Amino acid sequence: MSTKNGLPETALKVFKKKSKEVPHWYALRVTYGREKKAYDYLIEQGIEAFYPTIKTVKIVGGKRKSVEESRLPNIFFARGTEEEIRSFVYDNVNLPYLRFYYRHFHEGACIVKEPLIVPDWQMESLKKICNSEAKDVIVKTGEISKFKIGMLVRVIDGCFKGVVGRVARYHGQQRVAVHIDGLCTVITAYIPDAFMIPIEKIDREKIG
Repeated sequence: MSTKNGLPETALKVFKKKSKEVPHWYALRVTYGREKKAYDYLIEQGIEAFYPTIKTVKIVGGKRKSVEESRLPNIFFARGTEEEIRSFVYDNVNLPYLRFYYRHFHEGACIVKEPLIVPDWQMESLKKICNSEAKDVIVKTGEISKFKIGMLVRVIDGCFKGVVGRVARYHGQQRVAVHIDGLCTVITAYIPDAFMIPIEKIDREKIG
């Protein structure tokens, strides 16, 4: 019997198989900044997807122009079963530049990789933060220096209402952070105490 997750090995295999048959949000990566092209193609094929962007002003031909850029260069997200998303990842005719974003972990002495699944509650929070019109939103990959996080909370008011994450201090301000393990951390702008409530234990168990 395997002790991993407290399940017998056969039960664990059944669990993993069923998990692959359930729609999830997957992080996908592309080469050479072609996330918008891949995103548009998946949308055309009826796949639910999310491409986090930000509008910036650039000087083009001597004139100021508003342009849309990716908040996570070379990364976007798509929802479906693993088999559905895999059919696009391995479509070397239409999407030769598309790949899964993998998470790596140890199983005994071996390093195993599997497609990174983003929990629904994290995706909903990420969408709310990225789609807000608030300034000073932070989207970072890798480690963030001098960054501390605390209790799990739900935002109940303001432009980030509905976001679930952990209280964070960044640049001297109180914010809420959503950390997608192995990929990125997305941080709101300033949020006052009155706009947050702690997540009770029963809710923590629901969202994972």
